[in-house]
Amino acid sequence: MRYKKIIILILLCAFLPLQPTYSEGVTEAKLQYNKGIDFYKIGQYDRSMDAFRNAISLDPNYIDAYYNLGSILEYLGQDEAALTVFKQIVVRKPDDYDAVYKAAELSKKLGQYDKAKSFLSIIPSESYLAPKAKQLANELNTDFQTIKQQYNKTETPSQPQTNGIYENIPSPTGITTDTSGNLYVAGFSDNVIFKITPNGEKIVYLKDPKIKGPISLISDKNGNIYIANYNSNNILKADASGQITILLENITKPYGLHISNGILFISSQGSNSVHRYKL
Repeated sequence: MRYKKIIILILLCAFLPLQPTYSEGVTEAKLQYNKGIDFYKIGQYDRSMDAFRNAISLDPNYIDAYYNLGSILEYLGQDEAALTVFKQIVVRKPDDYDAVYKAAELSKKLGQYDKAKSFLSIIPSESYLAPKAKQLANELNTDFQTIKQQYNKTETPSQPQTNGIYENIPSPTGITTDTSGNLYVAGFSDNVIFKITPNGEKIVYLKDPKIKGPISLISDKNGNIYIANYNSNNILKADASGQITILLENITKPYGLHISNGILFISSQGSNSVHRYKL
């Protein structure tokens, strides 16, 4: 059971205490999360959501913060925004079946019936949520077993994905790939770099205060990723471990990136020029 999650309070109307997580190694993300709980308890929902968003910004994998944020959005009738948040949990933790069910339920409310069925198909038949999943399936004019048969067909691993779409990427700008087939996408508005694996799993790969307005990406054969940091007038380098350093400064409004023969070329919108740098 999720005793830290507001959804218990909202949907079951049972005031189970949401205790702040004052555990060892309290981080700024946890402090923001605790503020969100405190603001929620006194009915200040906007401030509560801001605190949960701050916690997520500091720790992009803070599942409880996502869950509480999504629950408040749903409570306030903002179902589409709530669904987007619950999808972020499913991406990060596909076995969080509470979040999977919420995503299915919200998809149904929004009329996205195929998407609702695809979420239901993830829930195991032996899960304690299976009875609720079966009921929701019935409301979709089908049954749980049929959904699982339709959506859990195994594809041949050797067949690459062809046409398709990757969704829920805020303000996508630059893209690049690595030698393992991973796709990297810059999210300009959220100052984040997403990683999409060959099987379609999307995760937050880079989230760092140095990243401000990532507009273009390019990678080299050593697994380094270079970022045209438009709003900070610099070029960042992220090595294969995700460590970020400032490679070049005073590049006014860097935009396009290209690598050829060990030279990094950078177009500068602010100075109407192209810079070159030997890697």
